[in-house]
Amino acid sequence: MIEIIIAIVAAFAGIGGTIVYEKQRQATGKAKADKEVANAKTKAGDIILKAKDEIVEMENERRKEWKRVETRLVERETSLDKKLDDLDKRSEKLRAQERDVESLKNEIRDIRTKQQDKLEKIAKLSKKEAADKLLEMTERDIKQDMVGLVNKLQNDAKEDAEEIAQTILVTAMERMSSEVTAERTVTAIKLVDEEMKGRIIGKEGRNIQSLQRATGVDILVDDTPGMIVLSSFDPVRRQIARMSLELLMKDGRIHPGRIEEVVAKAEVEINKEVNRAGEDAARELGIVGIPKEILRLLGELKYRTSYGQNVLMHSVEMAHMAGLIAEEIGADVRVTKTATLLHDIGKAVTHKMEGKHHHIAGELARKYGMTEDVAHAIEAHHDDVEATTPEALIVRICDGLSTTRPGARNISSENFAERMRDLENIALGFNGIDKAYAISAGREVRVIVSPKAIDDLSAIKLARDIAVKIESTMQYPGTIKVNVIRETRAIEFAK
Repeated sequence: MIEIIIAIVAAFAGIGGTIVYEKQRQATGKAKADKEVANAKTKAGDIILKAKDEIVEMENERRKEWKRVETRLVERETSLDKKLDDLDKRSEKLRAQERDVESLKNEIRDIRTKQQDKLEKIAKLSKKEAADKLLEMTERDIKQDMVGLVNKLQNDAKEDAEEIAQTILVTAMERMSSEVTAERTVTAIKLVDEEMKGRIIGKEGRNIQSLQRATGVDILVDDTPGMIVLSSFDPVRRQIARMSLELLMKDGRIHPGRIEEVVAKAEVEINKEVNRAGEDAARELGIVGIPKEILRLLGELKYRTSYGQNVLMHSVEMAHMAGLIAEEIGADVRVTKTATLLHDIGKAVTHKMEGKHHHIAGELARKYGMTEDVAHAIEAHHDDVEATTPEALIVRICDGLSTTRPGARNISSENFAERMRDLENIALGFNGIDKAYAISAGREVRVIVSPKAIDDLSAIKLARDIAVKIESTMQYPGTIKVNVIRETRAIEFAK
């Protein structure tokens, strides 16, 4: 029991000692903390005082700087005011001087006018008269010298121009060469055998007559052994007839209905060749933008001749030379080549339109939207229209170069073709005519009439009227046969 009491007392004693120790320790820590807080407050106060001192010092420095800036601004303003005052004074002084100068000018004008009046009274000449007199004297003194100088310059220019022109033309001619072939008025086709000749002639000549009516070409089967000769001054017709005969001989079926069908097919093929020829010519020369209608007329020149010279070949040859010359002298190459290529397209329609071929060609170019430079150059390639542009002169020069070479043209052939055209045109001038063909080298004109417009009696009278007009308007050797053909056909289809 005593031990338990002692233990309890000892425990309480321990607890009390612990409590006393803890209180003493807390008292000591609080004092230490209070001391540290006091020290921190002292340091913070020192820092705040120091910062306040620095702020005051910076504020003082800023005020001093503002004061200096303000002083400089005041000084600058004062300087500017002084300069403005000086400028005002100088401007006023200049205005005064200008007034003085203007006054002096007026005085000088007055003095000059008075002196001029005195001189005119003394010389008895006005100012204009005196100037004219002086110019007249000067002109009289130097006129002879000027005439000599002008003559010298003209002679030098002519010599140089001739030399330069010769060089350019020779260069173009050297760089351009082409074959020259005289076109004929006949085409020969080789026969496969003698039996084919009989089939072409047909029973009582029906086949060959049908061929001649459809093509307008004179077909000779007995003149040359083993050959059929197609005779016509129009090369387009000869080409259609040649192609038709070749197709008929290849097919073997030859009768009037088949002949008309084959001739129509040949005409379509020739039209395609015409279009292709025009496009190929433009492509060869590098010319674009030519209307299709013009290209077709150009292609028709493939089958046209001028004094025996193929017109399309002649035009392409000219265009090559024209391009070279235009490039040398600084002319418009495109206009020159285009006009040269198209200069003879009027020859493709001379049998349809009245007038000279170069006038027709110029009008066609304008009609289908070509520029005036091109149209003028086309129209002026002959002497009756004055060439006013370098391009037109080049076209004229190249036409001469291409046509005057030895062998380039066959005049008699062209005269013959013109006579054939005149013969056909006379027949076509009457009413009721469908077609007219000059055949047998101009010894016969075959006229096909409309059966509705011309009856049998009228056909006889028409033949006589045509013969009389040929006699009165044409000159020709021998006689010309006028053959008027009137044919009535009734066609129906069984369905």
